[in-house]
Amino acid sequence: MTEITDLPALRRAMAENAEQPEGPARNARAERLLAAAEGLDVPLAVIEALGHQLSVYNYSSEKDKMFVPFARLLRMWDERPGDFDAYETHSLHWVFKWMSAGMLDQPHVPLASIEKWLGEMEHRYRLAGHSERAVRSAEFSVAAHVGDLARAERAYAAWLAADRDRMADCHACELYGQGLWQVERGRDAEALTAWRPVLEGEFSCAHEPHSVLAASLVPLLRLGRAEEARAHHLRGLRLVRPMESMRAAYAEHVEFCALTGNEARALELLAERPAYFTDSGHPRSRLDFLAVVALLTDRLTGLGLGDERVPGPAGRAWTARDLAAHARTEALALATRFDARNGTSHVGDRTRARMARRPLLDRLPLGVRTPRTVPAAAPPSSPAAASGPSGPRALPDAQALPGAEALPGEPGRPGLPALLSEARRLADTLRPEAPEAWAAVARAAGDGGLSPADRAAVADHEAMSRGPEGAELFERAAELYAAADDPGEALAARARGAYFRALRGEPDAALTRVTGLSEEVLALYADGATGIRQTASVLMSRARILMHRARTGAGPAEDADAAVREVPALIERHGTRDEGDVRLTARVAESWGMLAELAGARGDGARAAELLRRAAGEYVRAGVPWCAVEYEVQVAALAEEAGDRAGAERALRAALEHGGPYVEPTGQARLHLRISELTAERGDAAAAAEHALQATHWADEAGESGTSGAWARQRLGGFLLRQGRCAEAAEVLESALADLRAETHGDGAVVQARWWLGDCLQELGEHRAAAEQRLLAADIARHWPEQRDHATLAHLAADSLDSAGLAAEADRAYARAGELWRALGDTRLLVRSLRARAWLALREERETPAAEGLMAEAVEACERACQDAADSRALDGLTHELAQTHRQFGDLLAQAGGPGAAHFERAVTLFGSLGAAGLHDRTDAELAAAGLAAELGRPEEAAARARAVLAAYENADDTDETVRARRAEAARMLGTAG
Repeated sequence: MTEITDLPALRRAMAENAEQPEGPARNARAERLLAAAEGLDVPLAVIEALGHQLSVYNYSSEKDKMFVPFARLLRMWDERPGDFDAYETHSLHWVFKWMSAGMLDQPHVPLASIEKWLGEMEHRYRLAGHSERAVRSAEFSVAAHVGDLARAERAYAAWLAADRDRMADCHACELYGQGLWQVERGRDAEALTAWRPVLEGEFSCAHEPHSVLAASLVPLLRLGRAEEARAHHLRGLRLVRPMESMRAAYAEHVEFCALTGNEARALELLAERPAYFTDSGHPRSRLDFLAVVALLTDRLTGLGLGDERVPGPAGRAWTARDLAAHARTEALALATRFDARNGTSHVGDRTRARMARRPLLDRLPLGVRTPRTVPAAAPPSSPAAASGPSGPRALPDAQALPGAEALPGEPGRPGLPALLSEARRLADTLRPEAPEAWAAVARAAGDGGLSPADRAAVADHEAMSRGPEGAELFERAAELYAAADDPGEALAARARGAYFRALRGEPDAALTRVTGLSEEVLALYADGATGIRQTASVLMSRARILMHRARTGAGPAEDADAAVREVPALIERHGTRDEGDVRLTARVAESWGMLAELAGARGDGARAAELLRRAAGEYVRAGVPWCAVEYEVQVAALAEEAGDRAGAERALRAALEHGGPYVEPTGQARLHLRISELTAERGDAAAAAEHALQATHWADEAGESGTSGAWARQRLGGFLLRQGRCAEAAEVLESALADLRAETHGDGAVVQARWWLGDCLQELGEHRAAAEQRLLAADIARHWPEQRDHATLAHLAADSLDSAGLAAEADRAYARAGELWRALGDTRLLVRSLRARAWLALREERETPAAEGLMAEAVEACERACQDAADSRALDGLTHELAQTHRQFGDLLAQAGGPGAAHFERAVTLFGSLGAAGLHDRTDAELAAAGLAAELGRPEEAAARARAVLAAYENADDTDETVRARRAEAARMLGTAG
């Protein structure tokens, strides 16, 4: 530490320490500064050092250390109040509030001592002429803490009724406390109303809106406002993360995750702050934290994850079950200490209630990478909707869902009659859960108990579930169907087996086989020995095989076309389409889909789209909308090819609606992501963000967090930024960048994410971090053939470095950007980089000639470009830039004590040449010149320029704020000059 030799040096050191991150290191430095202050033999130095020590203790985990320096300060005040200046007198009375809250937070401080302190505070405030507002607020805190509701209500009313004065907490902090009381009394909506001015940015302070955002999470969830809760979590967590003193607020974010199905994220948050488990300087926030840890780990244990490793106190490995027991024990022990001190059970009751909270949502997507703690069961696929290079997969003929009746003597287990009844019912409605349903039938039946027809259905569905590998098993199903005296269904099973053989690489044999089967089934159908359903099934298998041959080039498309058309023709001739047979309707729908594929292969996109829409409509009318998903996706692709973005979006939304829970997570992610892009194209950033958010959720569910999930997060971050939601966007983009890889997603995606993140951080005032992101992006873009992005990022990085106070680094970045602009032939941006460097040179107290030289270079470059301008529009833009450069040159010279009048005059002339487009800039330059003239003792010139401004706005619109401001300034100058 630099030697402290006087009070100004001490103050500089304390100011520097105050800017350091909260924590023991800052506290230790404050203690060393106090020792240095004591060596100066200046009472005010010791008073200020004690106040600094108090402040850093208060905003740290070592709050229990506050009492000693305060007691010393109070003793010094009582002995020699004259040693305190006005500021330190105010500060002494201000921290009385910290002491009352601090005592309340320490269970070893007796309640009688706290009540005595309240009296002392009231007495001293009265002597100093302060309002009762802060005293009544402190009394309310005591009453609410011990559970004395009647006293708390009285004190609350008195607090709000008392006049606000210099001792009252800031508006933001007061509203925080008032909202908490509404929550305590079960009035969530009223709490959020009280907090609105803080949440909307009307009031803020060092700890607000940090605390309000955290406190609002559970009330918002209880009110069903989950989207707001998610936004508050992302925004608020970013604020409290770097602040060691905000353990209670941090705990509320962990709790929010535990209550919304985001247990994995909650564990990540615990891992970020290991010291929170053990920091003992603020027992009350430790109690809050431990209660939430118990809530989370009990939840994990209840989900069957009690033996999973979780982060916990240092020194040992923890399972969720062990940590739950530890946290509960520690929390209840702390609560017992508070209750013993308070003489009530209020703290313990609240702690137990908090630990017993149940989840408020099954899963709330957050946008950041959030893997499921418990892997969700994947929804069953829709065979008709599943697709690959060959298009829609074959529909099964029967599918089922297990029933729910219990077997006698085995409560809770489905019985065989129920399973069969449900399977048969759902088979006729083509439910997607068929294979597992019939497998359940087989398990329940064991070696007996099923008729040949039922055993045939079991074998048939098992064969379908195996795909091409199940081709031989269809023969077993056929034998069973034959034994059940159902020759048509036996032929249908064999035809399905033939199709699977074609998929397995035996297309010629499959075609020979299915052709014979088709002839047999048609003969049976003509004799009335089998039904339309079985006949259509065989013909559909033949059509599928011919379609497969056409796709692979093994057969002509004409053969496939003719075979496909046979299926709907047969069904239409039969005349039972309207009798409710879902499978027949599905056969027709699949036929339209195949014909659409053939039309597309011929290049007839319009006909293909028409047939696909027809197929999707058939599935929806049949009550199996999930089978329409793939067709709607294909319609969307064709619409995009035709330039119909609105049609594409409608089709994709229909796919989501039709698919419901039967679309696999991967498919959900891709559908939502594409809808988000289309929505963004039409300018609806909010809707785009919502779909991108859903895409991140489904990508995580699919285990694709590092691939499609990262891409979805990158897009979501951009959409949030577009809405001005910078804190949320920053959290999402940082999460995306953890997984974005140039080799997977492309370096353009990485650059864009860092670019957007830099914009967010710049807006949030995190200038150094913004510069880092922009420089990282620029380093990638410097390898690109086109260098405009590189130049832009270098320039933006320079802006961030400048804002961060890193002048030398900013100058180098501006110089780098300038050379790139020069190489790109962009004079306007080259000039701006030169002007920025000139101002840096002046601000850093370097030689004024360096600053002047950079401005002169900017003027010269701009004048040269004006001479070479190719058209009037380009010339006007360059003229404006030249005028702005002269305007700034004049300002720079005036600040440096040099002659800037000529540059102001030149700026006025150039802006004037632009007519109405340059009016406001011209009057601004006139007023700057008038101000300089007045400073130089030339009132007549100043007055003349002020009158020129008034004349310029003689007929201007009075509602224009710029006009009103310019007129007012000109009038003021005239009055001064006169």
